[in-house]
Parts: sequence; structure tokens; C-alpha cells
Amino acid sequence: MDKKQWIAQIQRDAFTFEQFDCTPLVNAIGEAKLVLLGEATHGTSEFYTIRAEITRTLIEQKQFSFIAVEGDWPSCYVLNQYVKGYLETEDVEEVLQAFNRWPTWMWANREIAELAKWLRAYNAGLADEQKVGFYGLDVYSLWESIDEIMRYLKKTNSPELETAKKVFSCFEPYQRDGQEYGISAAYFSSACEEEVVQLLLELQQKKRWEQGDREAALNMELNALVARNAEQYYRAMVQGGPQSWNIRDIHMVEVINRLLDFHGKQAKGIIWEHNTHIGDARATDMAEEGEINVGQLLREQYAAEEVFAVGFGTYRGTVIAARGWGEPLQRMQVPPAQTNSWEDMLHEAGPENKLILFSENREAYRQQAIGHRAIGVVYFPEDERGNYVPTILSMRYDAFVYVEQTNALTPLVVEPVLV
Repeated sequence: MDKKQWIAQIQRDAFTFEQFDCTPLVNAIGEAKLVLLGEATHGTSEFYTIRAEITRTLIEQKQFSFIAVEGDWPSCYVLNQYVKGYLETEDVEEVLQAFNRWPTWMWANREIAELAKWLRAYNAGLADEQKVGFYGLDVYSLWESIDEIMRYLKKTNSPELETAKKVFSCFEPYQRDGQEYGISAAYFSSACEEEVVQLLLELQQKKRWEQGDREAALNMELNALVARNAEQYYRAMVQGGPQSWNIRDIHMVEVINRLLDFHGKQAKGIIWEHNTHIGDARATDMAEEGEINVGQLLREQYAAEEVFAVGFGTYRGTVIAARGWGEPLQRMQVPPAQTNSWEDMLHEAGPENKLILFSENREAYRQQAIGHRAIGVVYFPEDERGNYVPTILSMRYDAFVYVEQTNALTPLVVEPVLV
């Protein structure tokens, strides 16, 4: 189709909105076991607030069991303890200081604070096994996960403590520098793989429940899983190619599956990640680069009706990002979308915000791969040429939320630590 035909198709199919109405989307989600909610940036308020509205509705109407996000397991677990009422403090901003690894703004922000306060209130009075959790899927927290394991095993005087000490001593020379460890492990055969695998096996075989916290064993097992996969990730990262990306997304899927197992046969999960993770890689040029992702893997592992992916996009606005890894955050302008991109055609179809469901018109959007904007934590708005991913929209997602003009989210002040 040419551009005019695409615009006409969008105009026929779009639900327009000022305030987002979850009803059409939730009806389309049906009885899905996993709902994947994307974002086109890591710093846009509307992406967070609309996902939060969808999340609240799914929890209230369809009894979803947990939220899992593109964040570190240890820091997310602190927030999990807060939303379940297991921490003494009621100050959510104090709790969000746990998100101190750069980029801190992804989860230490006022939008997440509001969702966390709602979830804490929702969970109040529910039995432990009914409380909705908040968990981290990512693989970066190698040292933080080892620290958590050490603290718990010392506290419980566990026989696995000696194995954990071997893990800690193996990583200790690298001074919490993932790149330094990766170089050494990749090129000088000084990897700590054997130690972390042994620790993971021991924790899996000898699960212990801490009184008053039925998740203690899960917490230790997932921290050990992070340590194992982070060790592989940092080794692969210095060698380049798609392997490090694939290790990371395979890890995320493994965590999702373990969370489903933990929450029982009827468990259902809501996943918050960037579009590049939740949108099926096979519908983009990622597949040509040898990259897989969470959306693809979950669709391969579960029935079609069990996984529902929602992509997000914007035409213009502002965003929180940085100009280099580890550099201070900035409130940046997001320029108008490039001509002939999906975002450009959604804009040309009318200035309203839009929701498109692909359940009945998937074939119409399968005809052509068209550029779709992706903004990361590092961003150069004056040069966006590399920010557009060729995408067959209805193959990548089951629905798409478009916000015409977006605003930067509101970060909390957290002192960042680099990994």
C-alpha cells in the first residue's frame, strides 16, 4: 500500500481517545496468561501511566498475579516487599531509593511511586499467596545479587554459605566492574562460571522458607540465576555480536517462567519492557542480525491466545534520557517522527491519540516493514537516523497504543551507581 492507503487503513481501525479507555484492549486480551506492555522510550510519562492503567484494570478484573519489569531483581524485590506490606516504612520514595543503578529514572520516578502506592493498598488485607508482586527481570545486578545471597545465607547460618563465599571470592578481584570481568573471562580464561552454577544448583536443591516470607527461597534462587546468567552476559558483551542480547532476553524469559511456576497453575503475569524486548523480533530486522527477544520466545513457548503484546509509540514530545552511558539525565525534545514511519502515518491519520487492535485486521498491516521509532536511555535527538526499526506492525504486536504528544516522566533524585 502507498502512504494514503496506510493512512486510510489506520483511520478505519483506530479507537481514538483523550483519556485512555482500557475496555477495548482488555476485551481483546481475553484470557491471556501473559500481557506484554511495551514502550518506545525509557523516559516517557504517558507510557508509564497508560501501562499503569492497563495493569490496574487487569489486576482488578482478571486477577493477574504479578508485574515483572525491565529492572534488576534485587531492587525490584525491595519494592515487591513494600507493595505486599512486608516493610515497616510507608514512604514509597524511600523504598525507590533502592533503584540506584544507572539509569535510576527508569523505576525511581513518580509514575511508579503512584502505581506502587495503589498496589500496596490493593494488597492490604489479602492473604500472602494472593498478594500481587512486583519483580525485576534483568541480568545486570551481578554483584548486588551476590550480596543478597551472602546476607541471607549468613542470617540463616546456611550450609550453602561456603559455596557462596567461593563465588564472592572469584568475582572480588574485578571491583564490581562488569566490563573488566568480561574481558578477563573472555580472553584470559578466568571465568567464575563453575562457582555460580554450583551455587544455583545447591539453592535449587535445598530450598528453605523463612518464617513470615514465603518468597525467601524464590528470592535466593532468582539472585543465583542472575549471578549465573550475568556472568555469561558480561563475558559475551566484550566479544560483540548478538550473543549478549540473546543471553539477556533468554534470562528474562526464564525469570518469567519461574514466576509463573511460583504463583501456581492459574498464574498470570504483566510484563513491562521496551518495545524492542516485548515486540516479536521476527517482525523486525533483529532476526537478520541473529537476535531473539522476549516477545518471540514467549510466543514460541505458549499458545497464541496465551500471550498478548502491546506496542507503544509517539509522534513528538519530551523524554528523559542521557547523552552517554552513565551521564546525567536530561529532559530532551523528541522531534516529529520521520516521514513515512509508522508514527508519521499515525500522525497524518489525525492528531488524536489512538489504539489499534490487530485481532481482526492483522493481514492488512502485514504487507510491509516500515520504520518504527525506538529511543533508549542514551539518545541524540538531533540525529535519529539509527532510531527506526523496520517493523511489520501486526506481526510484532497484538495491539498498538499511539500518543500524539508525550511528556518526560518525573524522576526521583537517586544517587546513581554504574555497573
